[in-house]
Amino acid sequence: QVQLVESGGGLVQAGGSLRLSCAASGRTFSVYVMGWFRQAPGKEREFVAAISRSGSNTYYADSVKGRFTISRDNAKNTVYLQMNSLKPEDTAVYYCAADVDIIYVSDYGVPAKYGYWGQGTQVTVSS
Repeated sequence: QVQLVESGGGLVQAGGSLRLSCAASGRTFSVYVMGWFRQAPGKEREFVAAISRSGSNTYYADSVKGRFTISRDNAKNTVYLQMNSLKPEDTAVYYCAADVDIIYVSDYGVPAKYGYWGQGTQVTVSS
């Protein structure tokens, strides 16, 4: 079992930056693949970024590649999402997710593969 708590969301102008954090408690953090997903009103939850257990491999949705960076600090039980050059279309509730059983790279971006979710944090980008 792991509990996830996101923070760092807010209102920012287009072109600005935010850093989201997701603090985990419970089981040893380093056994979990971690992901960030987002959901805009009226849309399905979509993959944003994911990171392997050691942090050596990262994966991104095409829409955020080159602008967002996912990282993790296993000593602090925290995963981060640095978001730069934000656009109005990045507006959404951002969720942190974790799973201990993910093996295949193809599963990193699939919401149904993650067993644990945070409550979400709102990111609003104004034009």
